[in-house]
Amino acid sequence: MDMQVPRCDWAGDDPLYQAYHDTEWGVPEYDSRALWEKLILDGFQAGLSWITILRKRDNFRSAFAGFDPNVIAAWGEAEVQTLLANPGIIRHRGKIEATITNARAWQKIEADQSFSTLMWSYVDGTPLINHWQTKAEVPAQTPLSQQVSKDLKKAGFKFCGPTIVYAWMQACGLINDHLTTCHRYGK
Repeated sequence: MDMQVPRCDWAGDDPLYQAYHDTEWGVPEYDSRALWEKLILDGFQAGLSWITILRKRDNFRSAFAGFDPNVIAAWGEAEVQTLLANPGIIRHRGKIEATITNARAWQKIEADQSFSTLMWSYVDGTPLINHWQTKAEVPAQTPLSQQVSKDLKKAGFKFCGPTIVYAWMQACGLINDHLTTCHRYGK
């Protein structure tokens, strides 16, 4: 990665982090399953650094059946035990069980409308564009992320508090929070 390219401060100097920043973070995601996967990974990140999740993401995908919520929704205690024994992922019972619960909640939403359509309705189908100049200006949560979090919890989701939801909305491009000085801001 080019160290001279202006990036958001959080991308640091780790090539994996920079690649994630440059190619994925903030790019609008419209696939329901992919949106769900990213929400689950953001939930696993709670209390940890995102780079930890990035480094384990392939292990997560393998352990969680490619993040297919239709497969995961049918899981029970046997799968939880298998996952708790997997050193390639974050072995947190609450987060693993929440993933199964969230797969079932996702299915209920998908039965009525797509998860993507519902999530993008919060921003009228168009990414919200912020104009932050420094990392200090970027909020950890907003009234919008609080509302989305509340609605997701009402729908049966877990590990989706307003800070997790805000980070997820940034990552999935519902909100453009690239700094104005970042080479990705205008894109």
